[in-house]
Amino acid sequence: MESWVHGFSIFLIFFFTYFLFSHAQMPGFVSLDCGGTGNFTDELGLQWQPDDRFRFGGTANISIPNETRKQYMTLRHFPVDNRKYCYTLNVTSRTRFLVRASFLYGNFDDNNVYPKFDLSMGATPWSTIVISDANTIEVRELIFLATEPTISVCLSNATTGQPFISTLELRQFNGSVYITDYENEYYMSVSARINFGADSVDPVRYPDDPFDRIWESDSLKKANYLVDVAVGTEKISTKMPIFVDKDERPPQKVMQTAVVGRNGTLSYRLNLDGFPGGGWAFTYFAEIADLGLNDLRKFRLVLPDAPSVSKPAVNILENAQGKYRLYEPGFENLTLPFVLSFKFVKTPDSTLGPLLNAMEINNYVKKNGGTLDGPNLASLASHYSSADWAQEGGDPCLPVPWSWLQCNSDPQPLVTVVKLSNKNLTGNIPPELTTFSGLIELWLDGNSLTGPIPDFSGSPNLKIIHLENNKLTGSVPSSLARLQNLRELYSGNPNLHKANSGGLHLGIIIGSATGAAVLLIATIVFCIFLHKGKKPKKRYTDQARLGHILPSQKIPSSLENTATEAAHCFTFSELEEATNDFEKKIGSGGYGVVYYGKLKDGREIAVKVLTSNSFQGKREFSNEVTLLSRIHHRNLVQFLGYCQEDGKSILIYEFMHNGTLKEHLYGPLTRERGINWIKRLEIAEDAAKGIEYLHTGCVPSIIHRDLKTSNILLDKNMRAKVSDFGLSKLAVDGASHVSSIVRGTVGYLDPEYYISQQLTDKSDVYSFGVILLELVSGQEAISNESFGVNCRNIVQWAKMHIESGDIQGIIDPSLRDEYDIQSMWKIAEKALMCVQPHGHMRPSMSEVLKEIQDAILIEKEARGGREGISDDFSRQSLHSSIHLGSVDLGPTDSYLSFDESIARPTAR
Repeated sequence: MESWVHGFSIFLIFFFTYFLFSHAQMPGFVSLDCGGTGNFTDELGLQWQPDDRFRFGGTANISIPNETRKQYMTLRHFPVDNRKYCYTLNVTSRTRFLVRASFLYGNFDDNNVYPKFDLSMGATPWSTIVISDANTIEVRELIFLATEPTISVCLSNATTGQPFISTLELRQFNGSVYITDYENEYYMSVSARINFGADSVDPVRYPDDPFDRIWESDSLKKANYLVDVAVGTEKISTKMPIFVDKDERPPQKVMQTAVVGRNGTLSYRLNLDGFPGGGWAFTYFAEIADLGLNDLRKFRLVLPDAPSVSKPAVNILENAQGKYRLYEPGFENLTLPFVLSFKFVKTPDSTLGPLLNAMEINNYVKKNGGTLDGPNLASLASHYSSADWAQEGGDPCLPVPWSWLQCNSDPQPLVTVVKLSNKNLTGNIPPELTTFSGLIELWLDGNSLTGPIPDFSGSPNLKIIHLENNKLTGSVPSSLARLQNLRELYSGNPNLHKANSGGLHLGIIIGSATGAAVLLIATIVFCIFLHKGKKPKKRYTDQARLGHILPSQKIPSSLENTATEAAHCFTFSELEEATNDFEKKIGSGGYGVVYYGKLKDGREIAVKVLTSNSFQGKREFSNEVTLLSRIHHRNLVQFLGYCQEDGKSILIYEFMHNGTLKEHLYGPLTRERGINWIKRLEIAEDAAKGIEYLHTGCVPSIIHRDLKTSNILLDKNMRAKVSDFGLSKLAVDGASHVSSIVRGTVGYLDPEYYISQQLTDKSDVYSFGVILLELVSGQEAISNESFGVNCRNIVQWAKMHIESGDIQGIIDPSLRDEYDIQSMWKIAEKALMCVQPHGHMRPSMSEVLKEIQDAILIEKEARGGREGISDDFSRQSLHSSIHLGSVDLGPTDSYLSFDESIARPTAR
């Protein structure tokens, strides 16, 4: 796993042992005030220390209204580069811990560019931190069994803004409350820890919880958090002590409050970070109400699509063996959806409704074993522990490599390139450098290394070795001749000499060798430059060397391999014949009229005749012809040609048999051929692929500028294609925006573009977010009647419902409940991200496309469950609906198998 971490940095281990733990209020407690300058004790009694000995990044002070906690008045931020920045903490092996990182942006960089970056636990991706509010704290918690003496928490891969961190905390558990059969292979990321019946919005934590877990109040108001509360839900509490058996169970203060369902039901819905996937879920009950002699409280948990979960009944008094005692049933291997809806419903023989005190849900995160060369790299770095390059921390290759390494793409990678040029290295060449079996390039030039060249037989794939400008001595080892792939070897060390090779001739060759020359070097002659004081002339003829100069072009997954053809010029007489003298009109708008036609070869066409007073005009006509002539994609309407005769401007496209998406959502076709939810998702996927191609597959990229449901057309198979590029703009390479006179359609128009007149690809994302809301609701983007008083805009209306958890209030009634609620939530929430007021807060079209594809998987598996597809089939995807038995906790090649006894709820 990560055994190499222990030896990685003597300096860091000494620092964290002495500095962090010497002041902790109890063993295993670390509270780092990132960016802070001094020790202090907060209002909870937690002792904080600054991270001022951390050698990387900068610090900043921030001020947030109503935030008085000192640890949130500073932060540490890091450059936007290809490196990762890691904190290394000491832990006790075979002990369970909670590590918590928090992030409060506070606009520390005066940029108002909300950051997005990755958080990892060693080699394992943990979470993507997405900041959407400068004044809101983002918190991530991970529960783990320590298998090594240290852990590393790393920040990397900034998408926008700078990576930063406000606090880093470590909390040690005493016993085994979080023990699972999978803890050697999985971490548990905390998704929910809820205190029901709380008397305030403040969380319960230390000192009430001796392990400083944060129990969030069920009174806390945030988007889709504990909504759909059943009528008759009431809070109750007691001052009586609660017997919880062990101190790692929920603290007494949490168990002294609860909610009860006076009408026989408790129901809630909440988002679960990290899901769908395999998880750990426990509920906590204690009878704290005054019961009559004939009262009975008995109820069942009800989860959608999981009838077996609903079989066991809870009788708190009986299960807990008395009043004011804890009972904690749960599942260690339950697959949960992204949006969890759950109910507790009283049994027919019960006189009282259900009661709930607390709940915990954790998501399983598959551990990555890390770099195979990790131990040797840690040993190598330990020789130079005072150098910055040797203290980068974390896994050498994952999730991004150290700045002086390159690695291959294997799940457990090998090092392929070591670049330690001009690093002030002294002494002999470290022996660890001869052990990397995947090493291709080794750069040690410009140092003060002494001693002989070692035997590199342990790195048989070496192609390039740079040793020039050192102080190496001794003879050139004959073992180098056995490196059959070696093409470049640069020495430039005056005291290095030929060996008495017993017939092995050592000549002089500079640079690279290929083909037969390599074979010659490997079998007969080894050539090396040994001229004193003379620098070799480098010749980069090897294709592998050219790869550093000519980066490969990124080709999006959606790119069609279709050759670009010049636009065909039709004559007006051809079009008159094809359209039967423009007989059948199939569409119209401010641009002109569209007619149906059929060419002599049988192809059906749509002929768009632009009016003389068209909004597009000659410039837009020329623009569309130019663009459509060079772009080809299966999700863009195929452009067949144009005609410009006698002052007429005409565009010819393939005919799309099923009209526009608009017509199917709220036009005349709705009653005849309404489209179900899965088809709407597929249409959204098709359209997103077309737009993604415009943004990422065209050079320069193309911004559509007028996306709307009437510009998404459907072919005879109901596959969607994007049309109408008359308003599109070419993005300028390297520019963040295109200055442009504002044009577009009311209701779909990006408000930021409208204000700034600066067009970006995120303007298309805004328009597409509106389209997603139309797909969910079946409502037009602008309406005087549909959205209530003082609201004409679908964005404002949908946002009000979604953020209050009332997604049912916007779902198209014509869908008739034939959808999976979690796929609906996924699309609705992604739509809200698309229509954020500022472009940098919106996702890319590639990200939107992925969410749509995830929603399709969820919907298909839910439909499969409804249609009786076998449980074996449903287990093949991480996105499955709730089911028990075998649970997918990771990649498809690493299933964990559970027997029936484990699948039943557990009371500990």
